[in-house]
Amino acid sequence: MQWCTDLIFQYMPHPPSQAIHSPAGLQPPFTDEHEQLRESIRGFIDRELAPHAPRWEDEQWFPDEVFSKLAAQGLLGLKYPTELGGQGGDYLHEAVMCEEMARIGSGGTAAGIGAHINIATPPIWKFGTDEQKQSYLVPAIRGEKIGALGITEPGAGSDVAGLRTSAERVDGGWVLNGEKTYITNGVRAHFIVTAAKTTPEGGHHGISFFIVERGEGIESAKLEKLGWHASDTATIAYQDVFVPEQALLGELHGGFKLIMANFQWERLAMALGAVGAMRLAWERTAEFAHERQAFGRPLSGHQAIRHKLADLAASAYSARCVTYDALRRFVAGEEPLREVTMAKLLTQRACFELMDACLQIHGGAGYMREVWVERAARDARLGPIGGGTDEIMREILGRVLGL
Repeated sequence: MQWCTDLIFQYMPHPPSQAIHSPAGLQPPFTDEHEQLRESIRGFIDRELAPHAPRWEDEQWFPDEVFSKLAAQGLLGLKYPTELGGQGGDYLHEAVMCEEMARIGSGGTAAGIGAHINIATPPIWKFGTDEQKQSYLVPAIRGEKIGALGITEPGAGSDVAGLRTSAERVDGGWVLNGEKTYITNGVRAHFIVTAAKTTPEGGHHGISFFIVERGEGIESAKLEKLGWHASDTATIAYQDVFVPEQALLGELHGGFKLIMANFQWERLAMALGAVGAMRLAWERTAEFAHERQAFGRPLSGHQAIRHKLADLAASAYSARCVTYDALRRFVAGEEPLREVTMAKLLTQRACFELMDACLQIHGGAGYMREVWVERAARDARLGPIGGGTDEIMREILGRVLGL
């Protein structure tokens, strides 16, 4: 666990030049290759994305060309094989990107990108036919088609067995009817990987997935949210939507297995995103506290602020250790349900609480829209809800721990 001990030095609150800007060294499970990738991704984000974040948040939309720009850098297919247009990497390469996307400064932009690469395309990679991969995954990696995952419904979120969207078999395919909600990329997506019940009784063993191309019978409505303003979170309605036989993804009635297959990575990706956001927020707030003068000395010269920064450093450090441990187990081929669930549960609440504390340290300025921390605090609030609520995470842990 030496790597975990070394990690704390990048969070030491004094002096700021060393604590904030000095290199942290390698942190297993990452290698020098991953750190070079991190540097490249960070430079791209700083140049091409972060400068536009305030405008995208104000406009409540980021342009589709962001996907083509990412594709040009190979960042939409880091973990996918080269024969499909990917970079031939693995989940660790994707993990680097999950952390660095916090530096965009727009949770909505990061969410739209993340939904495409972390939840919409993996099921096609894992369960799709060669034809489906060529039709959807390959252009998704090139940034030519944008994907969304459609599972959640107005009456069925964590309880996926309660899905009501139905797929009725007809000659040559299926007809879908129903409604999905809280779908990231729900307006812009060219295809929606959609869960529907394919038996009248539904339930865990009556769910199937279909790759549904946007077209006749599909309508989307963008939702207004507390945070993530730049993302097109939407309700999607399916009315007599015909999909051909070849649109079935994976086994008929085998959709529950498909849902469960990507949950661990989705939750790990959220934990990694929180870790990256916490690190960035701490760095910026510590720097602000060293520069801002109050009562004749820097804010960090006051014990109350200094101790708060120390507590936040410990929180960020702990979140990273827990997440990296779960990541290490995941890439080693274990089934780390307990560790991933703990990482998701701990990091999301810790991230929101850290953002709230950073806002407090900024004082009145932190409440202003032009200051980054106002947006960061709002964006972080989704963490304890999305990808499985805190309550669901505790329920999973309770079962794993035999309680």
